[in-house]
Amino acid sequence: MQKVVGVRFKKAGKIYYFDPDELDLQLGDGVIVETARGIEFGYLVVGPKLVSEEDIVTPLKKVIRKADDSDYKKVEENEKKAKEAFQIGLEKIAKHGLPMKLVNVEITFDNKKIIFYFTAEGRVDFRELVKDLASVFRTRIELRQIGVRDEAKMIGGLGLCGRPVCCKTFLGEFQPVSIRMAKDQNLSLNPTKISGLCGRLMCCLQYEADTYKDALAQLPNVGDVIDTPQGKGKVTEVNPLTGEVNVQVEEGVEIVLNLGDNTPDCDTCAQHCPVRKQVTVDKCPLVAEANPESSQEASEAPEVHVFETKEQEKEEDAPQKGENGKDNEKDDKGKSKGKKSKRRKRRKSKKNSQSKDKNREKGKSKDKEKSKEKNTGSNSDGNKSRKKSSKNKRRKSKRSKTGDDENKF
Repeated sequence: MQKVVGVRFKKAGKIYYFDPDELDLQLGDGVIVETARGIEFGYLVVGPKLVSEEDIVTPLKKVIRKADDSDYKKVEENEKKAKEAFQIGLEKIAKHGLPMKLVNVEITFDNKKIIFYFTAEGRVDFRELVKDLASVFRTRIELRQIGVRDEAKMIGGLGLCGRPVCCKTFLGEFQPVSIRMAKDQNLSLNPTKISGLCGRLMCCLQYEADTYKDALAQLPNVGDVIDTPQGKGKVTEVNPLTGEVNVQVEEGVEIVLNLGDNTPDCDTCAQHCPVRKQVTVDKCPLVAEANPESSQEASEAPEVHVFETKEQEKEEDAPQKGENGKDNEKDDKGKSKGKKSKRRKRRKSKKNSQSKDKNREKGKSKDKEKSKEKNTGSNSDGNKSRKKSSKNKRRKSKRSKTGDDENKF
């Protein structure tokens, strides 16, 4: 085990481990350390702790000393120099006409190196630019090309949620984000809604990805056929947060199961059942077991009599005499009269409809006959005209022959 402290050089930068040696350091203290870029100033964000050697990048460098007031002043001066270098860099890039966008400029604590961060679509030949900048600053110049995510991290801004972007405020490293995470969370796949300022997928999609993945592993997939208290059904929708699963049992009949817990929350009864919303009470087997009388009443339907012949219908309508025969007969007579009047009305309506149908058929037949007559008349006229034309041709031919004979003589 190795005793280390965590140092961060930027507000939301990566944390690097250093050996504190025997220095008395506390969280938030400024420290001077040696890095691959030279002497750097950073802040202590992780207090002294023991870490296994596997988590350490060897060789582990030591903290040189704790920062004092002169070090803080030097940091402020370097920030001012970096702003001036940024403006000079923009002018030199425009002068050389290079297709690159300058993003940020950093100056090391010991003023031995100036780093220019830029973005570009492809490779850029900036050798002449480096020479020009070196002649101005009289120090070592480094130009580093970065991606769009690093650009958003350096510049910052407001995200779709209205808060500052995560990469600028607290994210130390970028984690891989895939479109599968958005699908598992039932989010809209519209690129404008799931993309950040950098144009890539938002980093916050990764925050709850593991929770959704574990929840979906315990639930069926959409399209699976599962067993329910109402029989087998097809899964149409899944909500991983509540554990509710929409299942289509029949055409137009859909129930909601809660596979996350077994607490009673059904609309029809208080039985311990995964059903959350029951479409019809009759189809719930638990309700039938708890209340057999209500299920029998629901299952009993009114009888419908179908009479095959008129005699059966008359027998059914015949009055039945009881103890008070006269009263029953009067009532039955009134009922029979009402039934007879209804029958008469039905018969009249049937006759009227039949007569209308007959009239329509007659009209159609007449129209057909007229059309046939027209067709035959036109055909006869055409034949007559053809015959006349043929006769005229014959007459002309005879005249021409007689004229030729006369000329011969």
